[in-house]
Amino acid sequence: MTDDIVCRAAAVALTGLDGTAVTVEAAVSQQLPGMTIIGLPDTALAEAKLRVRTATTQAGIQLSNRFVTVNLSPAALPKHGAGFDLAIALAALAASRRMPAAHLADTVHLGELGLGGELRRPAGLLSATVAARRLGFRRIMVPAECGDEAALVPGIEVVAVATLTEAVEWYRQGCQVTRTPSPAVHTSNRPVSAAVEGTPKQQPDDVSEIVGQPDAVETLVIAAAGRHHLSLLGPPGAGKTMLAMRLPTVLPELTDSEALEASSIASLGGTALTELVRRPPFENPHHTASPVAIIGGGMGNVVRPGAVTRAHHGVLLMDEAPEFPRAVLDALRQPLESGTIEIHRAQLRTALPARVQLVLAANPCPCGNAGSPDTALECHCPPSVRVRYQQRISGPLADRIDLHLTLPRVSRVARSDPEHAAPTSAELRARVVRARERAGERLRGTPWRVNAEVPGRWLRNSEQRLPRSDTAILDRALARGGLTLRGYDRVLRVAWSIADLAGHERPRRDDIAQALLLRNGAES
Repeated sequence: MTDDIVCRAAAVALTGLDGTAVTVEAAVSQQLPGMTIIGLPDTALAEAKLRVRTATTQAGIQLSNRFVTVNLSPAALPKHGAGFDLAIALAALAASRRMPAAHLADTVHLGELGLGGELRRPAGLLSATVAARRLGFRRIMVPAECGDEAALVPGIEVVAVATLTEAVEWYRQGCQVTRTPSPAVHTSNRPVSAAVEGTPKQQPDDVSEIVGQPDAVETLVIAAAGRHHLSLLGPPGAGKTMLAMRLPTVLPELTDSEALEASSIASLGGTALTELVRRPPFENPHHTASPVAIIGGGMGNVVRPGAVTRAHHGVLLMDEAPEFPRAVLDALRQPLESGTIEIHRAQLRTALPARVQLVLAANPCPCGNAGSPDTALECHCPPSVRVRYQQRISGPLADRIDLHLTLPRVSRVARSDPEHAAPTSAELRARVVRARERAGERLRGTPWRVNAEVPGRWLRNSEQRLPRSDTAILDRALARGGLTLRGYDRVLRVAWSIADLAGHERPRRDDIAQALLLRNGAES
């Protein structure tokens, strides 16, 4: 019986959300006892040889008393993390003739080994499961604690095992004992987060809490209906942040494909998911955040998604926008157009999804009182200081914002009137859903789902083109330089959203006029 048999197990290496199939090869050679791992492992992965030897000994399934060589193929691809432990251990045990090697190469193995042989969840497990299905695998073996998370991905069999011993026994019994968890998909409206016992439940935010800004609330509905970017300008206390934080509450739930994408991004953290993310995510980074924290970055083969990716299919609020470094704000210009953010490093190049709805909130000047009619709050900033403050948001970025709204201070608090109660988030969300259904019917057969995604050529050069008599106000603004061609198209998109909310078959002249007014900075 020869000792140089090569046994192979399958795993997945993640680069951002993209996965590459990795073949873990193990062979025993006639040398002194030991183990080595080759194939560009990082430090955590290179230490797997110690975890594997100790875990197999504790499990009572010792490796061969010869030298075990483990190769991670493709060898030129950098690999990181402890998620390869399970595949390495099973391939090494098969090469040591402690278990059968059949089906090892047909099953993706994900899991970190504890010294006692228990299996733990690796970061990005849901993303790796999605990648495994996309790569053509039909079965995946994961730690029992995250079996429900992997089962959220349809079309792939999940084998959940708690320890290395259970994994070996599953193969020894001919892969017949199925430990697949229930693939039920939970669809809660709350964001996925770690539950903390003993903490009081927080009431969800609601638009009805907003006081004295009815026009701003209606603009929020228009933004939600077409997924348009929004800019809020006003003094401190006008309600800019509150409005922006209520925007996710009027957005429709994510579709199945969107929920799986958002959940895959959430899984890159260290918390196991038990349900799909159904509510649009919301990110509100502080203005002192680094460019990598906002845009994302990486080193070697490790990619860290930034806030713009974590907010994919949701809302990215840049509160106190002029306080952000200008380079960070301008870096958002490309993902606002393409829906992706590209990460380029010396040894790394990948694209992360970044289809977000951007909300910029800003004061009119450093003291925040510019334009205030209240003499007690008169602004003392020199005109040059005001101009420089507003110019921190560049023209090209502002040109990509569809709705510009100026909020005044609320001068009085209206008493509650049961007959004229403020609309709730649920009521406004129902309007948004109906508007998106109209847009979806119109865009059926196209790759676009909401008005913000529709390219200008489709609006201007197809049967959707509006009569010149209705677009005359836009044509004049374009001719005198008040609008760029990009701005022209964005006004048309907003007009379609206004028409969808009103139930109009096509935008009317007043819909276009309202869209242009919101484009140029309407006052609430």
